[in-house]
Amino acid sequence: MEHDAELEAFRAEARGWLDENFPSSLRGRAGAMMPLLDGGVLPPDMLAWKRAMGAKGWGTPTWPAKYGGGGLSPQQARVLGQEMARAGAFNPLVHGMGVTMIGPTILDYGTEAQKQEHIPPIVRGDVRWCVGYSEPNAGSDLASLQTKCEDKGDHWLVNGQKIWTSGAQWGDWCGTLVRTDPKAKKHDGISFLLINMRQPSVETRPIKLIAGASPFCETFFTDTQVPKDALLGEINKGWTVGKRLLQHERASQTGAPGGGRVAPLQDIARRYLEVGQDGRLADVDLRTRLTGHLLDARAHGLTLARVMAESRGAAGPSNAASVLKNSATHVAQSRAELTLEIMGHQGLAWEGDAFTAEEHEAVRTWLFGKAMSIYGGSSEIQNNIISKRILGLPDTTQSA
Repeated sequence: MEHDAELEAFRAEARGWLDENFPSSLRGRAGAMMPLLDGGVLPPDMLAWKRAMGAKGWGTPTWPAKYGGGGLSPQQARVLGQEMARAGAFNPLVHGMGVTMIGPTILDYGTEAQKQEHIPPIVRGDVRWCVGYSEPNAGSDLASLQTKCEDKGDHWLVNGQKIWTSGAQWGDWCGTLVRTDPKAKKHDGISFLLINMRQPSVETRPIKLIAGASPFCETFFTDTQVPKDALLGEINKGWTVGKRLLQHERASQTGAPGGGRVAPLQDIARRYLEVGQDGRLADVDLRTRLTGHLLDARAHGLTLARVMAESRGAAGPSNAASVLKNSATHVAQSRAELTLEIMGHQGLAWEGDAFTAEEHEAVRTWLFGKAMSIYGGSSEIQNNIISKRILGLPDTTQSA
């Protein structure tokens, strides 16, 4: 009961702070505002909200307070999420890779000096991070990467190319896997560097996608000098660090609440389709498939809540993130497909005044969502992890 009283006291504190600091003009507008964080110009109310959350530390609610984080318990963080949902608020900091991937990995493996240098700016949202993993000849077989890193005594010298580097054109820093020992077995000669992107020796070239946006880039390092203390973890042990980052990435892609709300699919359907006197959709087949989707989404949400509850105790992301990543992909892609079907010919929007902003966004969401099956580890890679590490099935790949 004492614990419940403490949580209710925190709930009152969170509600009061949100009422005072969350701009009413942003209520329910996460869908319109969050994309602006990718290189866009933030309107004054969004900028003020981002700064307020950063200063409070609630953009990273469970991170240590000594680095600027909220210092909240998982239970308090859950209450905060509930109160943000009540207010129609959203977390303007959870969108970035600094919060979802790099920051947690630095907290896992960084020195105290690295934590002091990098975590506070991430918490405040002052810097953007990207991740340098895939290369033209090292995608699913990431351990084949060849970006070269040489020890020059007082610094590292990096040469090579990365591809599909999300947000590299906006990035201030990049968490990068490099090869430090070309003679070692391919998993053993890899290290993890924290590279400053704001130097002339780093070049980025955006790759335009079918959805019209360009969040992915080619990234080139040409005689890029990196300080010796930018090594995260041990030399030649970067594969372990890199795998941990991927666990954090997959956990962030499972549909954990970031705040904000999306219109229920059934409400969208009622706006576009024939509805009977009883309020039910006239199309029985669509109604059945829509119900199946809602059940999948609910099951995913409940599974996510269970996994989060089981992971308390600082174990961090587990292999269960692979299950949730595939589940989140299925739910998101199914929703996008159903949305276009519901909209009918209005779901063919690309440009022009004949379509609403929601219809334009629906088409781009559907197109970009195709990438969900690939980025963060393809669905096939996740299935391999699930079969081997969760179900304990044998590896059927054998040499002839």
